[in-house]
Amino acid sequence: MTTSCKHCPLRKRSLFAPMSADEVAFMTRFKVGELEVEAGTQLLMEGANSPQLFTVFSGLGLRYKTMEDGKRQVLNFVFPGDFLGMQAGVMGEMRHSIEATTEMKLCVFSRSDLWSMFKTTPARAFDLTWMAAVEENFLGEALATIGQMTATERLSWAFVRIFQRAEALEMTRGPEMRLPYRQQDFADALGLSLVHTNKTLGRLRERQLVHWAEGRLRIPNLVELARVAQIDLEQPMIRPIM
Repeated sequence: MTTSCKHCPLRKRSLFAPMSADEVAFMTRFKVGELEVEAGTQLLMEGANSPQLFTVFSGLGLRYKTMEDGKRQVLNFVFPGDFLGMQAGVMGEMRHSIEATTEMKLCVFSRSDLWSMFKTTPARAFDLTWMAAVEENFLGEALATIGQMTATERLSWAFVRIFQRAEALEMTRGPEMRLPYRQQDFADALGLSLVHTNKTLGRLRERQLVHWAEGRLRIPNLVELARVAQIDLEQPMIRPIM
């Protein structure tokens, strides 16, 4: 049984901008169904020409690019509310892959209807443009972090940004959140070896800045961890959801 766009519980969270009745009606027509997948499922593959677009309803995943030698660069961590498949929708094929880290539920849209959004509902089309711009800004910040920061600063930055995303989505409980990713995922995201990532995590643990074990992350002092990461803590921007 699919969830009505009108009564979508995810859309009602304070992080997401309200939608007009006309926009909700359009999204109801745009949505073609829902999909539930198991952990490890390949949602979109680099080089593929997917006919579908997705909004993450629940669950976590990874965006990544595979290099010719088999190494992997994690581009971002996928959270509820993220819109997936825009590259294929605009460029004809995906330039990176997306994999489910946990069980996921996704709202499914037909890529063939994407152009009608730009023609008939420009406000929704602008929302897509805004989301693409935010993603570009994040990738710029990530590149600067990997290129200019120490391993301790990089890992601190990643934990702060992920915790902030989870907090805005009401996925945290006090200083804790579920974090089902692996150390290898963070190593692949931050340009570090697994050994270096493990040692750096140990140093953060010794300083009582981060505790990550058995799929749970605890950050006793987010302000101090952000100071180590050289970033300012800001209120999350209200963002659209597709």
